[in-house]
Amino acid sequence: MDRSSPSRSRRIAPVVAMAAAVALTLAGCSSSSGGKKAEEGGADASAGKANTPRMTVALVTHQSPGDTFWDIVRKGAEAAAAKDNIKLVYSADPNAGNQANLVQNAIDQKVDGIAVTLAKPDALRSVAGKAKAAGIPVVGLNSGVSDWKKLGLLEFFGQDETVAGEALGNKLNSVGAKKAVCVVQEQGNVGLTQRCDGVKKTFSGSLENLYVNGTDMPSVKSTITAKLKQDSSLDHVIALGAPIALTAVQSVSDAGSKAKVATFDLNKDLTGAISKGTIEFAVDQQPYLQGYLAIDSLWLYKNNGNYMGGGEQPVLTGPAFVDKSNVDSVAQFAAKGTR
Repeated sequence: MDRSSPSRSRRIAPVVAMAAAVALTLAGCSSSSGGKKAEEGGADASAGKANTPRMTVALVTHQSPGDTFWDIVRKGAEAAAAKDNIKLVYSADPNAGNQANLVQNAIDQKVDGIAVTLAKPDALRSVAGKAKAAGIPVVGLNSGVSDWKKLGLLEFFGQDETVAGEALGNKLNSVGAKKAVCVVQEQGNVGLTQRCDGVKKTFSGSLENLYVNGTDMPSVKSTITAKLKQDSSLDHVIALGAPIALTAVQSVSDAGSKAKVATFDLNKDLTGAISKGTIEFAVDQQPYLQGYLAIDSLWLYKNNGNYMGGGEQPVLTGPAFVDKSNVDSVAQFAAKGTR
């Protein structure tokens, strides 16, 4: 994909503007980690400002246990739910078949809308069709920018992972990188694959993928350490998530390597690592914004018939680079769990 295409830029710019306009109404609220069991979110949030009839919306993600990235997505979703007088029901499972079952549960409960991630879109194709047949609007977020329209979803909120990868590849060129490894923590996740493929497309050096089990951090650490010991010419480790990046920093130290660590995605610990210089930079996709816009879009559709992106283009929330030059301004929000 050509990031510099003028026609593409013209299509995306108005959509990003819409996202920015809606984001002006953001409000914070509390969050906790999700799991297989569906939970009602936003219980501690301030009272909603909308006087429209109460809606029930299901947010179904592929969150793995302990992955704090999804706490940020959920905080954004809960803020929108509080504002819009929505009962938010959150559920998650990293297994694609189980995630599809959670969507089916939401259909059976006759919710007013569904927001779903499409890390493994083929597994969600059938239930997405069933939701549409039941008259339940469905929007996508975070994963599935290449597949949401194929599955018949109304809208999509997230970053184009290929574009994000290409941007990171260009960034590697600018810092003089020559040889890197891209650490993939979940095989079969289309978004992660697109990130590494995007890096490879623009990076002028050599890049290979290293597959690890993202649910087993000691294993992640030992696998990256072994790779760095095996190949002392590696000068960069590219992580696809903040927890993996922080673990990679330990691997670099254990291996006695001079490799630098860069990553996709943020959390408060990672902004601290950027400030200290143990992580070079991060690509931020603004997960809070993804959760907020996905839920708010269903309220807008229900109450005003709106489609962000006109049902044709995704609403892009990234990529945006965070490094030492701007980390201080971002860290204050990361500390609150909203960046």
